[in-house]
Amino acid sequence: MHYTGTIWRPPYEAYSLLIQVTAGCTHHACKFCTLYEDLPFKFKMSPFSEVEEDLAQANRYYGNVPRVFFTGANPFVLSTDKLKTLAEMVEKYYPKIKSIGCFARITDITPKSVDELKELHALGYDGLTIGVETGSDEALAFMNKGFQVKDVLEQCRKLEEAGISYNFFYLTGIYGAGGGEKGAIQTAEIFNQLHPQIIESSMLTIYPTSELYQEILKGNWKEENEIEKLIELRTLVDRLSIETRIVTDGASNLIQVRGNLPKDKKRLLKHLDYQISNADESMLREYRVNLKHL
Repeated sequence: MHYTGTIWRPPYEAYSLLIQVTAGCTHHACKFCTLYEDLPFKFKMSPFSEVEEDLAQANRYYGNVPRVFFTGANPFVLSTDKLKTLAEMVEKYYPKIKSIGCFARITDITPKSVDELKELHALGYDGLTIGVETGSDEALAFMNKGFQVKDVLEQCRKLEEAGISYNFFYLTGIYGAGGGEKGAIQTAEIFNQLHPQIIESSMLTIYPTSELYQEILKGNWKEENEIEKLIELRTLVDRLSIETRIVTDGASNLIQVRGNLPKDKKRLLKHLDYQISNADESMLREYRVNLKHL
């Protein structure tokens, strides 16, 4: 199999067949991100011949898989024609495949029309994972995400019109010290206008090789403490009014939250209230600073 560098996938894609179609990130400029720093290049697409070779090899060992997940930071940046060709390759080796997923940036959706998105959905693309991180324009701009809140609303509504479901990554702690609750309220206001199937919350973990670490050293930004991050997460859960699943399955989360909203909201809030009331900041901080890799 052709895998380059560390292979990342959402926790909920654990049982999907992972096929590399791109490596690296086209943006590669978010201040907090260190995920693709082990690559000697910014971004590249895998040759179709390698993708087909990997699908053929996987098929020899796994005769039937329900879902394929294309790896790379944002394979959905590829043109509609390239994505169609990739889907046709998947169907060749897995004719009973139910769906194809991948990571996507909001800016990957922008150039694709609703009709093109409908074509891709008909070929199996569904359940895209989007690193939205926040619904705060201020935080998006500071972290250099490369899009604004209005873009999130516009592009996700295009996905919905095309029938493509999607999931959000939310980054607890992205606002900095003192901004968590306000940021969570702003984010809930945006998320409540959309229909993400899953909101996967990760807690910001800052590594010395990140640009954000340099901002801290310059005095331009201060990290939320660990209890503040928990309060922020509680605020988000409390303010969400849509039907969605919220989880904290990644390694950056010492406190686990899993449930369906709005059905489980009272249970989740009670759990978070207990964790906040009994939290030991020094213990939580020790976990954070000793987390060597996400």
